[in-house]
Amino acid sequence: MTDDRKPVTDMTRTEIFDEATPEMRTEFAEDLKQDARNVFDDDFKNDAHPGQEAPGGDWRNWVIMAGRGFGKTRAGAEWVRSITDTNQNAKIALIAASLGEARSVMVEGESGIMSVFPPESTPVYEASLRRISFRNGAEATLYSAAEPESLRGPQHSHAWCDELAKWNNSHRRAERTWDNLQLGLRLGEKQQVLATTTPRPVPLLQRLLASEGTVVTRGATADNWRNLPLAFMAAMDREYGDTALGRQELEGELLDEVEGALWSRALLERCRVAADDAAPLRIVIAVDPPASATGDACGIVVAGLLADGTARVLADCSVERASPESWARAVATAAREWEADRVVAEANQGGAMVASVLRAAELSLPLKLVHATRGKSARAEPVAALYEAGRVSHAGLFARLEDQLCGLMAGGGYEGPGPSPDRADALVWALTELMLKGRGRPRISGL
Repeated sequence: MTDDRKPVTDMTRTEIFDEATPEMRTEFAEDLKQDARNVFDDDFKNDAHPGQEAPGGDWRNWVIMAGRGFGKTRAGAEWVRSITDTNQNAKIALIAASLGEARSVMVEGESGIMSVFPPESTPVYEASLRRISFRNGAEATLYSAAEPESLRGPQHSHAWCDELAKWNNSHRRAERTWDNLQLGLRLGEKQQVLATTTPRPVPLLQRLLASEGTVVTRGATADNWRNLPLAFMAAMDREYGDTALGRQELEGELLDEVEGALWSRALLERCRVAADDAAPLRIVIAVDPPASATGDACGIVVAGLLADGTARVLADCSVERASPESWARAVATAAREWEADRVVAEANQGGAMVASVLRAAELSLPLKLVHATRGKSARAEPVAALYEAGRVSHAGLFARLEDQLCGLMAGGGYEGPGPSPDRADALVWALTELMLKGRGRPRISGL
């Protein structure tokens, strides 16, 4: 029987630590020179996966476009370390969506720049100056992509742009930031930019991917499985595994937009906000009841009206394949947890039965029944216009809901997942109740 494995001397470091036996690893370590042994524990190649290693060849832009948890930040920090280890004249721009994110993720985060250097060569970070000074004279400066003019004037040899697809592109800020960076990237003999990002179909990322001199590393969350908790991997698969948003956020796939859809991925990304303490003035829960217990989901969406007159989608509490009693209990539970001021339920399917089922689950439910007199797409169009006007935000990711929104077509039709956009329909009812009362509002039937 023959051993088809390559000799240790012919294997890359990554191949050794992916495939080698413990004996082979020991043999490799023992063959290292003393200087190499001294830094062995701090050598990123010992535990990097192939997608985190810089490509060879002559490139200007390297894009790591991969799922959450792939190790993009660590790859970026190690790339900066590799530059400063060999180039004492390096001037590096570190650009994030905001200065706070540049500091908390790129510099001080668990996988940030300060974490990847051994103690004896840790650089000096001066937060007030937005500057990192490395022991050999190289420097890095922090910038916010929300302030394009801050990059007008400074010169750099390298740049690391983190979560590029997340940069705010209102008034073309993201593209202006990129352009100002490029115009100042003129130091040294070989200028290079690393962009680490989760894929989103925004203009700047699409432009970069089409640019000559760009090399792309693609990857999924699972590629970094050695450094991720199994519980996290299982939870992500349960929540997003069969959704288009999961293909984007976990698999690292750049999704195409559905031509003619009322919502786009780019629009939804612009509307997404982090959780905050904003207290809604009014909270509405909308329900799109299923036609049967074995068919569609019961759409249950929570939305709130904020003090500035905008609306925020707070939760998707929809349930799949539930009996009338089960989905009614889910509505009642959501109403209690969110202290809803109103529960709006579409009554085209079931009429009085919908009311009686919901009342049975919670007698005091503040219920209104609404009757659809127009098709789903016609009802959705004015709500989509609210998104376009920046009057609706999403408090987080709602994968299945957003998949359905991106399948609702202008002029009628549905090209999203599943037979019916039940979650999207519930969202439309909720935002209609909050934002469009008195302007072509659907007919309300009092109880």
